[in-house]
Amino acid sequence: MSAFWPSEEQEAIREGVSQICADFGDDYWRETDDSGVFPEAFVAAMAAGGWLGVAMPESVGGAGLGLTEAAIVMQTVAQSGAGFTGASAIHLNIFGPMPIVKFGTPAQKAEFLPRILCGEEKMCFAVTEPNSGLDTSSLETRAERSGNGYRINGRKIWTTSAQRADKMLIIARTTPKDQCKKPTQGLSLFYVPFDRTAIDAKPIPKMGRRAVECNTLFIDDLQVGTDTLIGEEGQGFKYLLQGLNPERVLFAVEAIGLGRAALAKAARYAKERVVFGRPIGQNQGVQHPLAKSWAELEAANLLAFKAAALYDAGRDCGAEANAAKYLGAEAGFHACEASVLAHGGMGYAKEYDVERYFREAMIARIAPVSREMILNFIAERVLGLPKSY
Repeated sequence: MSAFWPSEEQEAIREGVSQICADFGDDYWRETDDSGVFPEAFVAAMAAGGWLGVAMPESVGGAGLGLTEAAIVMQTVAQSGAGFTGASAIHLNIFGPMPIVKFGTPAQKAEFLPRILCGEEKMCFAVTEPNSGLDTSSLETRAERSGNGYRINGRKIWTTSAQRADKMLIIARTTPKDQCKKPTQGLSLFYVPFDRTAIDAKPIPKMGRRAVECNTLFIDDLQVGTDTLIGEEGQGFKYLLQGLNPERVLFAVEAIGLGRAALAKAARYAKERVVFGRPIGQNQGVQHPLAKSWAELEAANLLAFKAAALYDAGRDCGAEANAAKYLGAEAGFHACEASVLAHGGMGYAKEYDVERYFREAMIARIAPVSREMILNFIAERVLGLPKSY
């Protein structure tokens, strides 16, 4: 991708994903939002098209492409009107298995990855805990040696899609924190069966994206083998860091895609809605917030794809990826808000979809890292200011 537009190959990716998304219109996404039923048909269609493995190696059935191409896929999904419901339904498949790709044994890669990419095996990722939040070094879930494997106990929260998961990528402490030189040491990553006799997954009622549930997990004596350990024991935190920047970029482009979907709805409505003998879009009070949203979305998009290009080139992209997530989330939210307001009272009605977009727009402002922590990162790492926490 050039600095400003996609290549022919990348445009073909956008077109291919758009064709699949065209079969899942507004009615489909309204129904998933109302019913809370996971969009299985959409995920199956994306898997059949080969899009779940866009960034995975060709050796395991993926396309072997980069973060830039993955970002195009995810943005196209969100922008189609699927929003974060559609994007989140496949988000974990895109870069979630990367720790296995980079640190798994050849046997683990051959066994696990093809099943994930074709949709045969469904995974969830358990990191966040009730008492630690963003402080991953303070995780309390334990994985203790037991016979020929490990025994895992603890709690996780905000684990997405645990209700349908066959496997779980989980980080747990294998060495007590007080026995480690650094608090980030002693954490290990495991890819384990989602054994429901030892794991109780309780959905969390929430504001938006109802069809892609989040859960609190209660893990009680989950017995796993040593072959479930990914990489070296005690190095799990380092492995997690490998995926932070790609995740921030994907959240950014998904939020931008959602904002664009909302903006398109608002512009169409503003041209068609006539009040006092003229379309409301002729009024600057309606025009200006929408025009400002377009500018904000485009600016955020440039930084997001710059971050993706830096990542694909093997260059440091921490500042750009974090800033893109911040700007993309803010621009997406403001576009959704402006779109609701442009619809007036009808913006509150489900039939116009923008209220759903507005509810979902909050996701990227909160997860996977807060706006405040991003600003802390930029202040410290870019501006050289003292650490504030």
